Amino acid sequence: MILSVENLGVEFVGLRAVDSARFAVRRGESYGLVGESGSGKSTVLRALAGLIDNWTGSIRFDGRDLSGKRDRTFYRRVQMVFQDPYGSLHPRQTIDRALAEPLAIHGMDRREERIEKALEEVGLGHGFRFRYPHQLSGGQRQRVAIARALIVEPEMLLLDEPTSALDVSIQAEVLNLLDALRRRRNLTFVMVSHNLAVVAHMCARLAVMNRGRIVEEMDTASLRAGSARDPYTQRLMAASRGYDRALAESFRAFD
Repeated sequence: MILSVENLGVEFVGLRAVDSARFAVRRGESYGLVGESGSGKSTVLRALAGLIDNWTGSIRFDGRDLSGKRDRTFYRRVQMVFQDPYGSLHPRQTIDRALAEPLAIHGMDRREERIEKALEEVGLGHGFRFRYPHQLSGGQRQRVAIARALIVEPEMLLLDEPTSALDVSIQAEVLNLLDALRRRRNLTFVMVSHNLAVVAHMCARLAVMNRGRIVEEMDTASLRAGSARDPYTQRLMAASRGYDRALAESFRAFD
């Protein structure tokens, strides 16, 4: 297992946002955290990323305990892609500068080559390199955010609702791009989503969260078969049935 989480807890001013979460992720796997807004799934992701430090329990990455201060190597090996493609890029920085910055931080060489390759990998050509974020569509901005995460050659991506702010047709394109990149690079994904169609398409296994707790863990075959055991998971599946049919259908065009 490249990632193991045991008894994870996060509390904010008396509110227990995450309570005793436990799961493990295999190297090269895509693992989903699913639940409604406020279920605690994004808080788990932020604890994994080191964006919050008031967590308890155990997080281990590639056998290393992450309870102490994380070094630069961790932040190169584990990168995060955020939900909002409009807020994740600095409006006054060109795409070139956005991609060059992480290379400078991590002291990586061949910067020109890496920037060109990163843009090519996400389906954006050289012509996008010196544009500003406001000159790009939402889907193009999210592709830049993915390129920025990948440019330092991480082993794991933490994906926080990476397509929920995009139109349905663009969601399918970006999700299929992410899936292809994961397979090509043997990346590990931990993906947060409220959307069961997205998780069924992207993930091999998933954990369902409700009020800060993981109530059920299942594989995607069980999800598609509707064989959930927990009553909350059953209600979540029933509520989502048919709601994301357009998104689920759009995936087929890219298979």
